[in-house]
Amino acid sequence: MAKKIPLHPKHPERICWGCDRYCPAASLSCGNGSSRTQHPIELLGDDWLEHGDWGFEIEAEPATEVAEIAAVAAAN
Repeated sequence: MAKKIPLHPKHPERICWGCDRYCPAASLSCGNGSSRTQHPIELLGDDWLEHGDWGFEIEAEPATEVAEIAAVAAAN
């Protein structure tokens, strides 16, 4: 099973997103090693999920879940 791609990585420029290995940008171990594959957030911006059909279901990120729980707790 393939690794799940992080939706909003902190430093996408440090990793090659071309396969499931997620190699460091300076040490590519798959393919020809000539260049790294960028994360969609680098190409399309923070709203990259809104562009096209990526073929996977989006799960809530932990930070979002924590914010929702805090909002519910504050309302009670």
